[in-house]
Amino acid sequence: MKTLFVHAHYDDYEFTAAGTFELLRSSLNEQFQSKVIICTDGEAGHHFRTREETGRIRFEEQRRSAQIGGYCFELLRLPDGRVPREACLRVTPEFLAALWKAIRDFEPDYLFCPPLPADPLAGVHVDHLAVAQAVREVAYMINVPHAFTPEYPADETVSKPCKVPVIIAVYDGYMFGGNTHDIAIDVEPAFEKITQMTWCHQSQIMEWLPWVGRHRMETPRNIDDWCATLRRRFDRKNRELGIDSPHAFEVFTVTAWGEIPQYSQIERDFAVGLDRAASHLDQLRDRLARWHGPD
Repeated sequence: MKTLFVHAHYDDYEFTAAGTFELLRSSLNEQFQSKVIICTDGEAGHHFRTREETGRIRFEEQRRSAQIGGYCFELLRLPDGRVPREACLRVTPEFLAALWKAIRDFEPDYLFCPPLPADPLAGVHVDHLAVAQAVREVAYMINVPHAFTPEYPADETVSKPCKVPVIIAVYDGYMFGGNTHDIAIDVEPAFEKITQMTWCHQSQIMEWLPWVGRHRMETPRNIDDWCATLRRRFDRKNRELGIDSPHAFEVFTVTAWGEIPQYSQIERDFAVGLDRAASHLDQLRDRLARWHGPD
């Protein structure tokens, strides 16, 4: 299984999908390959560090997390080599072209990305919204070989097919009150690993998040403090989604943006950690049957 995680910022992966990827890695071993793509430069969102320093520190924090989590990561680069600015991400032809190339180069079976809000009252982060919209807009173009040859020149008389992934939306804490899910994965066995990976993002959890006050969190004094804070975050998400469990969960929604899977494929590939009580599998089965036909 090849999985690609595409999101806006350093640390978005750890807070939405790292536990599930860890369970898959532990279960599939060498048959599992994953990549994380970050779509902004990480230079915004700090109250006393310069933009240059913030971006450099957050890149290094992500590198340490990747070492612990056993995944590779890269920054998305536009056709001219620039990394998009944090807090300024927009769906442009250049951004679509860069996503198109990154997806085609890796050819994942599953692509994980932020969700699009259905409720106009739901909050959003502009960068999350732009990544979600861009993935949705570029999805059909993944198997269009010359969609962006002006940006990435190639021999337009020679083509080969490209795998179109199943595209799955993750949970978005900025969209509180507007989140839904099909699949709930019990990631409690990976909670310690999630704690270690998130703890790498010191400039976020020790400096920026306490300052910005979005999550009303106190500055953790050590990793044990952070573990308790992280547990409260998971508990809060469970309450929002109506998951009655003390365990940590990650949740996902299957879209029709890319390849439409059979229900049996989802049930098989995400069997590890799949919680049938907390998932909405009947609704997913019915929806996939409408989209794709029964198994």
